[in-house]
Amino acid sequence: MSNVPSPASTPPRVAVIVPAYGVAHLVREALGSLQRQTLADWECIVIDDGAPDDVAGAVAPFLSDPRIRFVHTDNRGVSAARNHAVRQTRAPLIALLDGDDLFRPAYLETMVTALEGDASIRLATCDARMFGAVPRERTCVNGRKQGTGDGTHGSLADVLDRSFNVYIGTTFRRADFERIGGFDETMAQSEDLDLWVRLMMLGGRAYYANAVLGDYRVRPGSASSNSGRMLLGNIKVYEKARRALPDNAPEAPLIDRLLAENHTALAFEHAIDRIVDGDTRRGLAELRATSGHVEGVVWRASFVIWHILPALARPMLQWRRQKHRRGGNGESTLPGILGIGA
Repeated sequence: MSNVPSPASTPPRVAVIVPAYGVAHLVREALGSLQRQTLADWECIVIDDGAPDDVAGAVAPFLSDPRIRFVHTDNRGVSAARNHAVRQTRAPLIALLDGDDLFRPAYLETMVTALEGDASIRLATCDARMFGAVPRERTCVNGRKQGTGDGTHGSLADVLDRSFNVYIGTTFRRADFERIGGFDETMAQSEDLDLWVRLMMLGGRAYYANAVLGDYRVRPGSASSNSGRMLLGNIKVYEKARRALPDNAPEAPLIDRLLAENHTALAFEHAIDRIVDGDTRRGLAELRATSGHVEGVVWRASFVIWHILPALARPMLQWRRQKHRRGGNGESTLPGILGIGA
């Protein structure tokens, strides 16, 4: 484990946190992208929280760069790993870079400039290319308008309903991070959305740089490709936010609606599980009970086919589930509620 720098030295402008569990074969690309930044005044912690692969060996060639340090801990999940890594740094801004993702050269300069120039910004994000286990490469925002305002700034409500997309490679203030207690280490899923929501509950705005400044890798079987787990995480985030906000808060009705939508979508996914497991009759009945919330011509046509030939439901839904495991981006059960930041 490397030492924390002397408090006598001047802190860098931004600390980059790189969790690297299970991505020893990819973390070299992430660190290479960091070294190519146009803003050079950064520090970086690569954290291996008990990974099964040789993260230390992969990082070793980069330790000649004094800005990069390596930390090893026991495995307690990504939230605990990030919190521990943040505590090893001193910069006033924190940027997240997963060990299998990449920053484009202008990422840090753009994010740091925005946060240093506007005290109302709680988090700064951007667009990113999605690649890897996806049917086709696209961007996270994919041309959609960000939020309900000017397209550059987002509110708490915009972050809650995902109309303002927050890419995981996001930058925020250390003081805000410490004020809300960092990542919630009890969150097994959607821990990033939970952080964004709690940061926004401090007041202020989210900022979006309208440029592709990162590369977001989807890996087969990754958490971001599992709808059921993401929905459970979303529900926990919204339940926490609802408890934290007063009943007369303007966002309260929105959270109630989002909770209802996510519970419905989860019931839809459970019905699919039932069909895939062989209980076609009961599963189809449960699926039809939530079908009014489904959008898209593919789903409508499928329900017609299954009404005539119910035996086709199981193989068709098995194919859908397998496609999603490979990181497919087919029609969602409830478009927009899964989002990309999880």
